[in-house]
Amino acid sequence: MSRFKKNDKKGLPEISTSSLPDIIFMLLFFFMVTTVMRQTTLFVQVKLPSATEIQKLERKELVGYVYVGAPVNTMYGTESRIQLNDVFADVDDVAEFVEIEKNAIKEADRPYYTTSLKIDVETKMGIVTDIKQELRKCGAYKMSYATRKNID
Repeated sequence: MSRFKKNDKKGLPEISTSSLPDIIFMLLFFFMVTTVMRQTTLFVQVKLPSATEIQKLERKELVGYVYVGAPVNTMYGTESRIQLNDVFADVDDVAEFVEIEKNAIKEADRPYYTTSLKIDVETKMGIVTDIKQELRKCGAYKMSYATRKNID
């Protein structure tokens, strides 16, 4: 009878790293495609009021945001300011903003366009009323107020 000897000098085989760059680039591509970049840089402080009965907006691509609050940088003052996209604006600029936003979406979806007002808790109601009047003048009757859920 013959004997088989075990070779104890052999260790574990090395792990092949040839496919590692492919996996890394595939993950990088996946995260680049699925990540949503922030649309607007806020220049105003917006602490949303709380509410008990809230609804989530269904199609966010049909929503234009109007931000109102005190500027983050005190160089622009301490009174509430209106921000449309990435610029400060006056009440008179709201109608033009809505028209530009409506024209950017498909014509079939324009009746479903909603203007979302993200207004700071400390903002006085006068500026909000002025914005609402301007929205009525340009025919943007669908408005929503952004809030946070009231947690008791």
